[in-house]
Amino acid sequence: MKKKTPNLAASAVLALMVALLLAGCASGPTVAELDALTDRIVKASFRTQGIANVERVTATDETNRACSEADASGQRLDEKKAKAIEEANFKSIQWPSDGKFVGDWRQGEAIAQNGRGLTWTDDAKMANGGNCYNCHQMDKKEISYGTIGPSLYNFGKLRGVTDVNSPEAKAMLEYTWGKVWNAKAYNACSNMPRAGHMGILTEEQVRHVVGLLLDPKSPVNQ
Repeated sequence: MKKKTPNLAASAVLALMVALLLAGCASGPTVAELDALTDRIVKASFRTQGIANVERVTATDETNRACSEADASGQRLDEKKAKAIEEANFKSIQWPSDGKFVGDWRQGEAIAQNGRGLTWTDDAKMANGGNCYNCHQMDKKEISYGTIGPSLYNFGKLRGVTDVNSPEAKAMLEYTWGKVWNAKAYNACSNMPRAGHMGILTEEQVRHVVGLLLDPKSPVNQ
């Protein structure tokens, strides 16, 4: 039986962590030391395989860093910092290149109910799912859905969208598109994935999801 070779890098990092903790029993390691240690542990513990790139967990932007630090400290971001993050993320939203916000709700429903994609066994050419059902209820017929996010049932109906082509619906079309594309543009530390911004969904897929949420014929609005 072949003996497994230990991950020397991970073992070295673990040894360093123990040494730091022992050395810091009196005063404790600083935040900077813990951040550096965590970074080394993550880099030693994860690897790129298939389309799952290690940068997903090792590379974070200012938005994620600020929100993670606030979460770790148990304190919300101050209003000024939160506003700056929202403004920066709003500027990153890519609006529909052809000006068309609403796609086919049927395709949007398939995307919302699909949680596949982005794992190391997936084909990079395969379209990702939106995984929306994992956090939201969207249809009264659903028997299994997550509750991390609010119910989206009657999303468009409750907001008065009776005709997606009417001038009155424009503001809600823009908001819904922006929210799906980059939720942190509206809530700095939102738990919602930045579907368009992070390349999880394509522009066409976002268009179909907006259709699912706002089209009066969609089961969401029945």
